[in-house]
Amino acid sequence: MKKRLLFIAIAGLFTSMASAADLYVRENGANGAYATVSAAITAATNGDRIIIKPKNAGAAYIENLTINKSLTFVSETNYQKYKLQGTVVVTPLAGRVITIHNANAGSVTISGATTGGRTTLNVFNSLIGFFDAGQINATANLSGCTIDSETIIAHGKCTGNFLGSLFVTHTEDTSLATDDVEIIANSVNYGITNYQRNYTFKILNNFLPQSSISIWGVKNGSTNEITNNVADTRTNGGGQYGECITINLTTGNTGTISIYNNVLALGGDFLIYNYNSNATVSAFYNMSQTSFVLNNVANQGSNTSGNFTINANNQSVSGANVNAGSPAVEYTDLDLTRNDAGNGGGSNSWSNYWPADGGNRAQINYLNVPRRITTGATLNVSGSGFSK
Repeated sequence: MKKRLLFIAIAGLFTSMASAADLYVRENGANGAYATVSAAITAATNGDRIIIKPKNAGAAYIENLTINKSLTFVSETNYQKYKLQGTVVVTPLAGRVITIHNANAGSVTISGATTGGRTTLNVFNSLIGFFDAGQINATANLSGCTIDSETIIAHGKCTGNFLGSLFVTHTEDTSLATDDVEIIANSVNYGITNYQRNYTFKILNNFLPQSSISIWGVKNGSTNEITNNVADTRTNGGGQYGECITINLTTGNTGTISIYNNVLALGGDFLIYNYNSNATVSAFYNMSQTSFVLNNVANQGSNTSGNFTINANNQSVSGANVNAGSPAVEYTDLDLTRNDAGNGGGSNSWSNYWPADGGNRAQINYLNVPRRITTGATLNVSGSGFSK
């Protein structure tokens, strides 16, 4: 009986896979393809893939898109993006999953709340002017993208992007996701801000060449981390006191925030400023060029000052930060040396998400490996990538 049930399950899987179709979009409907992306969306069914051929001379498909099905959008030409001139609006629905690869679009937004489940929007290797998925019961996974202005999410994973600014907004979710908010290895010009109080957050290995990290909300009782980032507020300043990391929680919103292995270049009086005692904040193995001045933050005695150079052109740090992070084995660098403070250090290193040679290799959009492996314990490793 068990063998028969397994056969039925596998047969059902192949039937489901076979039902998905590829729909082509080409300029002027060449070779029997659809002439517009909208026409392909109308003809598609859930699970289909829409393959879009970039127009000649970089011309755009001029249309406003409403995506109201679970679909995947890809380019027909490897390493080339198709251009969309108009808005891209996702209609939310419980269980709807939309994946967009290689788009060049002015804006991508989710239009409203999802009821009875979650909407998931994945955007990879795309150029976007404005992105807003900060809706109730919405998960947004972004990787390898350049988003010029604001990026707004409520939940999801944001890895390996160039962003203008990043806001994790608070939503009153009715169908909670089971995983964290993870912000990893992004270059963000004008700051990372977290307002979300539904989910634990991890802000890891990001590069902020002229801005700061601000925390205005945490999940009650949660343990959160701000690790191996670079925040430089010398040009544009940070919070009220020019701080590199700001924590300011509303009354009744409590949690723990660990801040470690960061490079903090100060443009004001305080490196880390906790405006009230709602959050329990501790700092260790961070590095600055100035004295380590904190407010409402437990200094673990391992924070240091030293000379380092921040290179905004290649998103790197050199100097005293090398081998200056936590010496604990779980924070070891990829080359098995002591953790460097800054975005190049630790297992979530910048180099995981920004390979030196893109070539024909896939780009990692998520990697989860244990920092410590204990004898006799189960080793759980997960990761995913996408073709560039």
